[in-house]
Amino acid sequence: MGDPPLSAARHRQVVERATRARVRRLVVPAAAATVLTGSAVGLAVAQPWSSDQVQQAAHQAPASISAADNVYLADRVDQFSRSTQRTTMKALPKVTGKQYLAAPLNVWATPHEKGKPLDVLKTASTVDVTGVQRHGFAQIVLDRQVRWVNASYLQDHKPQPKPKPTAAAAPTGGITDAPCPVSSSIESGLLPDADKVYRAVCANFPQVQEYGGYRPDGEHSHGQAVDIMVYGDSGTGQAIADWLRAHASELNLYDVIWQQHIWTPERSSEGWRLMPDRGSPTANHMDHVHVAVNY
Repeated sequence: MGDPPLSAARHRQVVERATRARVRRLVVPAAAATVLTGSAVGLAVAQPWSSDQVQQAAHQAPASISAADNVYLADRVDQFSRSTQRTTMKALPKVTGKQYLAAPLNVWATPHEKGKPLDVLKTASTVDVTGVQRHGFAQIVLDRQVRWVNASYLQDHKPQPKPKPTAAAAPTGGITDAPCPVSSSIESGLLPDADKVYRAVCANFPQVQEYGGYRPDGEHSHGQAVDIMVYGDSGTGQAIADWLRAHASELNLYDVIWQQHIWTPERSSEGWRLMPDRGSPTANHMDHVHVAVNY
């Protein structure tokens, strides 16, 4: 004889117990995976499900994936696809080559000389260039950042070290009014005292082959200043600067600027005073002596 038939109540208890076991097998692993991946999902296990809840979950769960699995997957997709903040890295410009610095150069964040430079690069060092130039500045990539330097002092070949100049002895000659055969055209824009300085320096330093006079900026705009170009001959430049200081009273000098330093008769006891970096050898008076008379 077979087993006696189950009563209706007993049959319902068996079905409910089997359904609960099936739901636990689906829900508990999903909840555990959620906890391990750091998601804040609460699992209510303290209160048992009612018969109606168990039956509803059993009927709603498809054969391939349960409702609990759907909730878990939807939660993971929402975390990674919609809520996550993404950081997009801006690509650096393409580097087209390397170039050498012919002089110490200031590094700027934009193609302008504004505020304080970010850094100063040494002569003969190399930089990665992109080929882009704006307003006389070249774009470079430095430490994975886009930066700008004065394009005039970049070159393809490494600059050769210059021979150490020999100090030129300051001439003992005095003031002369003899015409100067070098850059004589500048006289038309100079004040009489500035013209006197130009002729005196020309007579005492015949090795100088270029002078600058009037131009519409600074002390030059009043015709009171002369630029004495010495370029790489720093020995001659120093000798000229010393000679001008020695004759400051006779020449009615206002100031002398040489190698990023300034000297004025009014503060002569302080000697040469350091000036702010202006960004290039010419602007810093490394290649010429600037002298101005009282206006």
